[in-house]
Amino acid sequence: MSIRVLLADDHEVVRDGLRLLMERAGDLIVVGEAGEGREAVRLAKELRPDVSVIDIAMPELNGIEATRQILESVPESQVLILSMHANLEYVFRAFASGALGYIIKASGSAELVAAVRTVHAGRRFLSPRLSEEMVDAYIQQRFAAPDEDPLELLSAREREVLQLVVEGLASREIADRIHIAPSTVDTYRSRIMRKLGLQSLAALVVFAIDHGVTGGKG
Repeated sequence: MSIRVLLADDHEVVRDGLRLLMERAGDLIVVGEAGEGREAVRLAKELRPDVSVIDIAMPELNGIEATRQILESVPESQVLILSMHANLEYVFRAFASGALGYIIKASGSAELVAAVRTVHAGRRFLSPRLSEEMVDAYIQQRFAAPDEDPLELLSAREREVLQLVVEGLASREIADRIHIAPSTVDTYRSRIMRKLGLQSLAALVVFAIDHGVTGGKG
């Protein structure tokens, strides 16, 4: 039986390579491609893929938030997070968002195909570079102390606005992207700064990078 796959990465050359690998596997069919997170969510709702392979760091809407939205709309789908970072905080956020797999971009083609097949079968997949025992211990520790996660202070909409702010979009541009008034964007921005206890845009950018919020290169 074929596995229908949605690819989401902000680099076209990466998507081209991923599509080629999938096509060579025989049982994987790429049904759609997205260059940013919001587009990935829209295509997932429309195409209802078996597996969405999502880059963790994308503009507009990062892979973590895209995963949450995809699984809310298409709960029968599975998500495999693709990242260049072997970072335990990123891994934790990926699994907390509902993703079933996390694979490093430097992985070989056989590993990627195996990852797609594994999450499609409903089993967790981790790149061999990541120790499963280490990741499990980290996840248990983080879930045991949820109050220590500052991102949990923010709503889903606030996390969306946070990413767009640190990517340099003006209030009107953000308003156009997410269909709210510019004054509402300013309210969100102030609320985010207050909740996180930050006093400047520079501090907000550092926070976003440290917590895997901003698109960046990943």
